[in-house]
Amino acid sequence: MQRRTSLLSLAGAALMALAAVAPAHAQNAVEKQLSSDRFTIVSPFPPGGPVDTLARVLSEGLAKRYGQAAVVENMPGAAGNIGIDKVKRAKGDGHTLLVVPAGNLTINPTLMPNFPFDIEKDFVPVTMLAKAPNVLVASPSAGIKSAKDLVAQAKAKPGTLSYASPGVGSGLHLAGELFKQQAGVDLLHVPYKGTAPALNDVLGGVVPLMFSNLPATLPFIKNGKLVALAVTEAQRSPAAPEIPTLAEQGIQGVAVTSWYGLLAPAGTPPAVAEQLAKDAAQFLAQPEVRERLKAQGMTEATMKPGEFAVHMRDETAMWARIIKARNIVAE
Repeated sequence: MQRRTSLLSLAGAALMALAAVAPAHAQNAVEKQLSSDRFTIVSPFPPGGPVDTLARVLSEGLAKRYGQAAVVENMPGAAGNIGIDKVKRAKGDGHTLLVVPAGNLTINPTLMPNFPFDIEKDFVPVTMLAKAPNVLVASPSAGIKSAKDLVAQAKAKPGTLSYASPGVGSGLHLAGELFKQQAGVDLLHVPYKGTAPALNDVLGGVVPLMFSNLPATLPFIKNGKLVALAVTEAQRSPAAPEIPTLAEQGIQGVAVTSWYGLLAPAGTPPAVAEQLAKDAAQFLAQPEVRERLKAQGMTEATMKPGEFAVHMRDETAMWARIIKARNIVAE
């Protein structure tokens, strides 16, 4: 009996050891598969800017991690849809990846009547990579010093103050509509064809206000050419901690953040997506990478694939409500 008990104990210990080793073997298989071929990271916008920066951080990290070439392909056009389509059609093996802003994933599906993708079916969410708060800025000539000042002026003269945006249905336009709803004010929307012309007119005092990404406006805030009224995030930004939030100034429910995600084609195995999410988190946590992001007003914001999927689904539903309630139609 004693001998049988000893044998059973040894067998149990062996099984426990095998169980502990099994995940490691599976992990090694995933890493081996990722090491088998080159990587292509698609940025569906021109070189420069946050999407390109993040794509290059990933390409550098993947090349070192797996000993394979990792190339960034900038594929602008059709509001990002050309690059997105390339990744949709790629093999789901983890070697073709997409870096893309939130709007392409959570706004365009509702805004565009003939949106050519089903985000949930065509792609596998890997992780959020980074985020940058939006910021409400004013031209110094407008004489508005805070969000409270803005609300007071807007209520005193409804419909006379205007705000610029990069275009109808852009995330920054919708941030303005959400602000109007939550603050109970009437502002006139002035759409432009892109951030640069909108920002130029605010800098020139042609339009007094703008919701913008912090990276685009931070240099002008620092040199006094723009007045930062508030960040549209729950907490102050590490890149500009002196700028208060809207909530601090009594305007609740406008926590709108620009973020950038990493996606893979449909069919990518969950284990591969999970490994890539872990890799991205390690790359983005490096001090020198954090400094690169901070210079553009961004902070790393990684998630597990499942968490990222839920976040995208929730945000898509939120923007769908705003788009329908405000009767916003793409131009």
